Amino acid sequence: MSSPFMDLQSSPVNYYLLASAFALIIAFNLLYILRSNVKRRRKSNDFQRKISNVSGAGRLQTTESDGSTDVIIVGAGVAGAALAFTLAKEGRRVHVIERDLTEPDRIVGELLQPGGYLKLIELGLEDCVDGIEAQQVFGYAIYMDGRNTKLSYPLEKFESDISGRSFHNGRFIQRMREKAASLPNVKLEQGTVTSLLEENGTVKGVCYKTKDGQILTAHAPLTIVCDGCFSNLRRALCKPQVEVPSSFVGLVLENINLPYANHGHVILADPSPILFYPISNTEVRCLVDVPGQKVPSIANGEMANYLKTAVAPQIPHELYDAFVAAVDKGNIRTMPNRSMPAVPQSTPGALLMGDAFNMRHPLTGGGMTVALSDIPVSSTINTLAGALYKVFCASPDPARKEMRKACFDYLSLGGMCSEGPISLLSGLNPRPLVLFLHFFAVAIYGVGRLLIPFPSPKRLWLGARLISSASGIIFPIIKSEGVRQMFFPATVPAYYKAPKVD
Repeated sequence: MSSPFMDLQSSPVNYYLLASAFALIIAFNLLYILRSNVKRRRKSNDFQRKISNVSGAGRLQTTESDGSTDVIIVGAGVAGAALAFTLAKEGRRVHVIERDLTEPDRIVGELLQPGGYLKLIELGLEDCVDGIEAQQVFGYAIYMDGRNTKLSYPLEKFESDISGRSFHNGRFIQRMREKAASLPNVKLEQGTVTSLLEENGTVKGVCYKTKDGQILTAHAPLTIVCDGCFSNLRRALCKPQVEVPSSFVGLVLENINLPYANHGHVILADPSPILFYPISNTEVRCLVDVPGQKVPSIANGEMANYLKTAVAPQIPHELYDAFVAAVDKGNIRTMPNRSMPAVPQSTPGALLMGDAFNMRHPLTGGGMTVALSDIPVSSTINTLAGALYKVFCASPDPARKEMRKACFDYLSLGGMCSEGPISLLSGLNPRPLVLFLHFFAVAIYGVGRLLIPFPSPKRLWLGARLISSASGIIFPIIKSEGVRQMFFPATVPAYYKAPKVD
């Protein structure tokens, strides 16, 4: 009985074929390995050559590669500066890279809710509102169809210093940066981060261009990207779905007293809200919301005409003259209002924060409070912002009109009907269930008004549409914000484990 081995030996042709096949497999493997090495070296050389061409220095200069940095923070706005200060106080060595360290000049990010101010105190940053003419804010006044109602923050249990704050955004940001940079283990540097440095799927640091044009790299175990709404690194860490529902047109009214001192003023105008709030001892910010992605041209005078003919007639008479004077002065600014739900994706070695990660309509002035807070506060304020904006905008839909009127009248009732919603708006009450209940309480209140005194078929149908409209507003926002994040934040993992590297 012959074995297969003996048969193989007795057949030289089969033996040579098997040996040739084995050698061919080894050759292919070697060729693949060599080709991969060549590609890797070529990619590295191309990167080095690209850096050399940009910098003109002929070589890549590397910093922070010796373990001297624990955390790299991209962006020194509210989130970045506060995070740098907090981490440094805990002993971390922090390298902050900000594209422009001059004082920002923005028309948003000027109102800090009481909940945000409490967070400042918790972080040891409350003195950042000192010396910048910050104004205390104690609530809101809402105007609609010639009527108005005042909503006060529920601050009875707090000391007199606890309230909202409004100010020039740039002054506040500079104070935050100064506070962070005052710590010895914080390195604050002006530079533009162009890319994240990755190795085997893990972010190891950043490549950035300094103010004088040098191209450098910085390395750290953790890179936190919070470079704002115009983030150029966002796409590397998430799948953004940015919408622009409207734009703000900004003006500054000078030497005028608001009807309700130390209160924000919201005018439920047509087609969308108008805001007023103090930003210094002598200045009041006005923000006119213009729906859609296109706004009238400032250069050819269309904007000034729009503001005078369509907006000014809806302004409270106490503010009319100052509003028209601000338009005539010509310092008109615009800012697109972006909305982007958080769509996280696990990236070992890197995190997204602030407006780079998640944006909602700034109508409620909750953005900075969100940046300083955790998941429950953020989800509640974000959902409230989206829902209120849709309710407060004028609509030809009869159901939406009824919802808008019902909201104003519900808030005007006072008591728990105003305290509950304003506590949510202020950031003092982070419970999303309270938001959910009050939102549908407004809808049910609106239906009740329709059915009294006689529930005609037409009114019944309108009431049903009102409930449907309310559901169509709130449920998509909750879904985009994340049901789990909103209602069960304790189940959201605090961190993600990196995959094992063999």
